[in-house]
Amino acid sequence: MTGRAEVGRLEKRLDSTFQRIKVLAATADIEVQSDFARYLCVLVSGYLEKAVAELVLEHARRNGGTTLQRFVELKTRRFMNADAQHLMELLGNFHPEWRRDLEKFLIDDIRDAVNSVVGLRNSIAHGGASEITYHRISGYYERIKKVVTYIGGLCGV
Repeated sequence: MTGRAEVGRLEKRLDSTFQRIKVLAATADIEVQSDFARYLCVLVSGYLEKAVAELVLEHARRNGGTTLQRFVELKTRRFMNADAQHLMELLGNFHPEWRRDLEKFLIDDIRDAVNSVVGLRNSIAHGGASEITYHRISGYYERIKKVVTYIGGLCGV
């Protein structure tokens, strides 16, 4: 599976996780809800990284030779901390106009969702405190799906 199909698979799996936890969150105590919200934050951040990497790799598959594909695959294999700045840098490496377009798209609550998920994920991974809730991470996830869709459009996949 490649490109949009892989992104769809990742999204479907994450949507299912949100649904399972939503049911649990209704009956679990506040600490358990908080634990699951942190878990979802890590998953959403990983989804953003993997989805963007897959979309730019699919662009390379469709528009370049095997050497370009290998190069993009190697570079995106280590694509981490996909905050707004890193996303713009990655897309700008393909085309300066993509960076400008993405920068215009990543405003206000959309930029906040991307940067917050990455920042919270880093804090969680390094043992820091996190005030994330199920409701907040659900909202961030919806905005991040819009970012992934927009980047797919820029990449033409």
